[in-house]
Amino acid sequence: MGVFCFVGGVMMKKKIVPYVIYAVALALVFYVLPLLIQDTGSGMFVLLLVVPAVTFVASLVFGVREGFSLIIPLVVAVLFAPTLFIFYNESAWVYIPAYAVIALAGNGVGRIFYRRK
Repeated sequence: MGVFCFVGGVMMKKKIVPYVIYAVALALVFYVLPLLIQDTGSGMFVLLLVVPAVTFVASLVFGVREGFSLIIPLVVAVLFAPTLFIFYNESAWVYIPAYAVIALAGNGVGRIFYRRK
């Protein structure tokens, strides 16, 4: 079984593609923005404003386009967790559940505006 297997009469690739696009966009934010951090102030700006805003908007857009998915907060948590060891320190672990909750909220709000295709 691979990416192209049929599940419920729908090709699996079509179900995975939106998640991959979403994950790549968030990975770029999670792994490129920290490279721009120069001091504590810019670090706090990125961690407290930019990343949560991008996470919420991306989750909102996903919810509008694809509907509600509990996988979205999981993707956020899994993608952000390695950044603790790469860019930050163990005190930043609280951002993992915080960003997951933000993603859940954004996806939930986006689901309100979701229309089946």
